[in-house]
Amino acid sequence: MRLHVLVRVSLSFASVAVASIAMPAPATASDVQIPFTKTTLPNGMVVILSEDHAVPQVVVNVTYGVGSRMERAGRTGFAHLFEHLMFMGTRRAPTKAFDAWMEEAGGRNNAWTAEDRTDYFDIAPSTAIPLLLWLEADRMRDLGPLIDQSKLDLQRDVVRNERRQSIENRPYGVEELTLPRLVWPDAHPYHHPVIGSHEDLEAASVADVKQFFATWYDPSNASLTLAGDFDLQQAKALIDRDFGTVPSQGKPVDPGAPGFDKDVSGATADRWPTTLTSVVRETVADNVELTKITIAWQSPRHFRPGDAELDLLASVLGQGKASRLYKSLVYDQKIAQEVSARQESRVLGSDFVVDALVRPGVDPARVEKALFEQVAKVRDKEVTSEELDRARNTYEMEFVDRLQSLEERASLLNMYQAETGDPGFVQHDLDRYRHATEKEVLAYAKRVLLPDAAVVLTIVPRKEAKR
Repeated sequence: MRLHVLVRVSLSFASVAVASIAMPAPATASDVQIPFTKTTLPNGMVVILSEDHAVPQVVVNVTYGVGSRMERAGRTGFAHLFEHLMFMGTRRAPTKAFDAWMEEAGGRNNAWTAEDRTDYFDIAPSTAIPLLLWLEADRMRDLGPLIDQSKLDLQRDVVRNERRQSIENRPYGVEELTLPRLVWPDAHPYHHPVIGSHEDLEAASVADVKQFFATWYDPSNASLTLAGDFDLQQAKALIDRDFGTVPSQGKPVDPGAPGFDKDVSGATADRWPTTLTSVVRETVADNVELTKITIAWQSPRHFRPGDAELDLLASVLGQGKASRLYKSLVYDQKIAQEVSARQESRVLGSDFVVDALVRPGVDPARVEKALFEQVAKVRDKEVTSEELDRARNTYEMEFVDRLQSLEERASLLNMYQAETGDPGFVQHDLDRYRHATEKEVLAYAKRVLLPDAAVVLTIVPRKEAKR
């Protein structure tokens, strides 16, 4: 799940590692790599520089290692709230100046918050590099201490209204609020939704918010990627000047470090079995026209064994009219309007989800049974080589096409750094899908998609619930 929100003194670099590699143009290339250099400032901030002089444009992407899973009980929604607060201005760049100055330079910006991190990105002509870097460094240094009651009240109201409009009043948006609570146990960092609760947002104080900034918005907990048309030495000098003197209290301790055991092959894998021990059911009423059945399982975390295999299996089950769910539920049985399947990958654990919109007049129990039957088939017998090839080829084509975007490349470099410590992980990432086999897909389907350890969420039209 990704929650996208439009809100709208010099120390030297300490070099760590350098990789300078070429990006191939064709989508069928065997190697898919992104040129970059990686350095670390003395205050702990990681800097990734990726030159591409094809067009006179740059992307500045700053990732902070803070998401909703770092929030403490009673203070949920802070990571997302702070995403909004980060646009509230400093002494040197007052409220609204961040957007105004960037737009005057031909640029734009956005941000998103998820369970594991918060990401800010700016896109502008190359001539705006000094401005982009200065603005990001300025708010990293000074924004937190300048938060006051009026700024907090304003953005708290914005976030609460966003929850109402984008989730509570969006058809089936209640799933985003309910599924985390059902899939993950009370003590798990993913148990609450990214956007948090109205009650916790209301309870937030200025002191709470300042402490949150001081803890998590530290340069040692951040990674800066600059991608596009720039001069390497000039960029280093600017970053050294603007970010090098931002003080650090030291990298914060991650409260949700994952645990690992050895799997049957001796490889390191997430601990199993799942913490789900039965079929957990809940029915929720919403302002919708059709009933929706959603079935979810806990699945391997991002980049661990089984993650890519289940991603491919989700494609076999739910992507396109040739998928198994579509053919069976929509085309053959005509009991569903829409179907889908997905592997929601995250750092501490993932969700494997299948769902269907029930056709008018059809018993929802019949659709639920059909979903479980299709999952049982991929758990009992290997998918065909043709199905797996189609899923693999589709994924690779979309993946390589994504790399043509400068914005996406900058985002990937920071994601790989945040989750693997290696910005150059792109080839390894793609190889996970290229090397997946029918036997491995079956093995993880058997291990994960248990018929007696799943969540079944049924969203029914409010008018029917009142009968």
